[in-house]
Amino acid sequence: MARSRTVIIAGGGIGGLTAALALARAGFRVVIAEQAPRLEEAGAGIQLSPNATRILNALGVGERLAAAIVAPTALRVRTHHGREIVRMPLESALARYGAPYWVVHRGDLQSALVAAVGHNADIALRLGAQVEDFACHAKGVTVQLRTATGVEDEHGIALIGADGLWSTLRARLGDPQPPRFAQRTAWRAILPAKPLVGEFREPVVSLWLGPNAHLVLYPVNGGAAVNLVAIVRDHWNQPGWSSPGRREELLDHYSGWPPLVRNLLALPDRWFKWALFDRARLRRWGKGPVTLLGDAAHPMLPFLAQGAAMAIEDAYVLAHELGRYPDRPERGLRRYERRRRRRTARVQRAARWNGRIFHLKGPAAWWRNCQLRALGGEHLLRRYDWLYGWQP
Repeated sequence: MARSRTVIIAGGGIGGLTAALALARAGFRVVIAEQAPRLEEAGAGIQLSPNATRILNALGVGERLAAAIVAPTALRVRTHHGREIVRMPLESALARYGAPYWVVHRGDLQSALVAAVGHNADIALRLGAQVEDFACHAKGVTVQLRTATGVEDEHGIALIGADGLWSTLRARLGDPQPPRFAQRTAWRAILPAKPLVGEFREPVVSLWLGPNAHLVLYPVNGGAAVNLVAIVRDHWNQPGWSSPGRREELLDHYSGWPPLVRNLLALPDRWFKWALFDRARLRRWGKGPVTLLGDAAHPMLPFLAQGAAMAIEDAYVLAHELGRYPDRPERGLRRYERRRRRRTARVQRAARWNGRIFHLKGPAAWWRNCQLRALGGEHLLRRYDWLYGWQP
């Protein structure tokens, strides 16, 4: 394919890989520049709601994931003492939204995306290649890459910044403000499912709410393992995704929780933790033939489980709009930004709101629980129709 149809993506995460597949499907040649020398299967589990799975299926990724996914029957919300508050049905997602609800390990999703990229002759994945700078001109954009052998130039009609929360392209586009700490840390661990008690092996997303902390667990690896994510109010704010965490420190945050939960949290030999950060809404995502995607444009706190889903949506819409204007990429990018700005801002607000109500205590927590019980699971699901029912 001619160079005039080349799109360069900075970042080989979920958003960047999905964007590459969608762009190649739209007739573009794609170069992914990923600064890591290898793509490691790191991270915790991930929830893929119907707004994301319909896109993965459309791109042929769903069938590659078939052995690794679990389709949960419900989202079960409990108090930290174990009493069920509400159960939101998820087994009806396919009939209701035309796409399923899945939970999967992030490494399995990444592997499926990398395999799909590797089988596409129009996509080049360059590892150990960091985007350092770019220059826009009449023919598109020239991107400066730092590799193990020195500095190289890559030329294309557009540059997509899918380089995550700490995006260097976001700063290069005029936002020098660093991410702001959200006063919370997240801890993750994976346990084999077989030795666990029955309720922890069920195909449900289990959400336990408590004062200044909550816990999420669900099966991954086709049900062979259980993913644990514990989020607590904290002051530790070091950057990174995989800092070792001391089990005793985590248990201190759950000192008032029942033995069933504390015993579960004591099982993993290794915990990893990362600090949660947020960023203010951007008024402008891009300039000229350059734009941002996913967390680089609109980082999501994890309280709505939509970070990956929003990046996947971005990728599909971007490819569609760029495909409509291949000879006028700047117009296609601006249309993509206009289509995505309002929706992603709404999801950001909803995630921040959940982050506040999840950790309530005392009378405020009692009132939250009463409201959720009165609402009921079916009505609670309907309140997310705007999110899960989205069509690209």
